[in-house]
Amino acid sequence: LIELGEQLPQMPESEKTDSNKVKGCMSQVWTCASFDGTVIFHGDCDTSIIKGVLALLLELTSGHSIAEVEALNVDEFFERLNLHEHLSPNRHFGIYSIVEQLKKQVRELTLSVSHVA
Repeated sequence: LIELGEQLPQMPESEKTDSNKVKGCMSQVWTCASFDGTVIFHGDCDTSIIKGVLALLLELTSGHSIAEVEALNVDEFFERLNLHEHLSPNRHFGIYSIVEQLKKQVRELTLSVSHVA
């Protein structure tokens, strides 16, 4: 996980805003979504393990449709990786907060994409 986090592309400081900050996570986490036919996410975190989980989540969601991101089942994904065995309950809560932030940003993209169309 730490190595995955280290490979996460640098997130511009200008995107580290309060609206992009994940609430409910003990770590400092930011995500930002854009749309160019598919959803593209960027993110950053100040702790190495959660940054690795964030990298996994961004890889899992970027390049997919809005509907696919909305339908994401992280429980199934984390079960396959046995991640639940290696993370504390507080970290689980934080990860679900990240997923909720990603889905919230996708819903906001849905509104902006429908206004353009």
